[in-house]
Amino acid sequence: MNPADTQILLIEDNPGDARIIREWLKDDVEINFRLVHCASLCEGLSALAEDHTPGRLILLDLNLPDSHGIKTLYRVRDQAPDLPIVVLTGFDDEATAILAVQSGAQDYLVKDHLNGGFLIRAIRYALERHSLQVQLARLSMVDDLTELYNRRGFFKLAEQQMELSRRHQKRLLLVYADVDYLKKVNDELGHDVGDQLLVETADILRKSFRSTDILARIGGDEFAVLAIEFSDGSPENLLSRIETQLAIANLRPERRYAVSLSLGAAIWDPESGITIDALMAEADRQMYYQKKEKHHSME
Repeated sequence: MNPADTQILLIEDNPGDARIIREWLKDDVEINFRLVHCASLCEGLSALAEDHTPGRLILLDLNLPDSHGIKTLYRVRDQAPDLPIVVLTGFDDEATAILAVQSGAQDYLVKDHLNGGFLIRAIRYALERHSLQVQLARLSMVDDLTELYNRRGFFKLAEQQMELSRRHQKRLLLVYADVDYLKKVNDELGHDVGDQLLVETADILRKSFRSTDILARIGGDEFAVLAIEFSDGSPENLLSRIETQLAIANLRPERRYAVSLSLGAAIWDPESGITIDALMAEADRQMYYQKKEKHHSME
């Protein structure tokens, strides 16, 4: 899709209103609005399930043949939580429209007061507001230095993934990693080099896991990974991937420090009822044992 294109999903049972909205959207000379029209909630939900084109907005009539009132918004929002929604309503249903905005819709438009210019401005503002909200949400969940998730983002996504895996009866693996000797690097080489070590650690973890896994820096020198597509009976294969990437990184010439990680892992079973906090604690314990063994071997 061209950057100037914006796909709009219109869920509206009145063919006359749909025709007028289509004509109004053609008047915008800067954005090519591509309208997909569905005449019922069922049809709209099916379109959302089948089409994953980014950059869309939903124009939603709350009163449809198969759904009425605020529950219409709830069902669409549950199907497409990441898309901005602008509600269409009649003059006598403004209270419900206000409730819809309070429940997550970007805006509401009263059909009797609508014209082409007002509709296009409302869509533009809704898209801009939604884009800003997405950026702010990302900033609150991403670590500035490594661009992995931060602690807040990790726990939020991990809890969602655990619920999903519980439904599908899939096991998960949590890997806990602690950067060895970061304080020594900071003290001897400076904090800029220490930051470089953390960034390099994040890159090693990215190369060791799949893009669908959840990677995070959860503390100063602590990292966590929730491996989603985990089917092996033990974590050794995944941990060996990290060790391989560490060895490759440490072969680079003119290194001023070696990258070393203490690692721990814990398996989550969907029938266990273990929380993410308990899983983290177990992986942390396993990591501590490895770190302790390293310390003894150097004595």
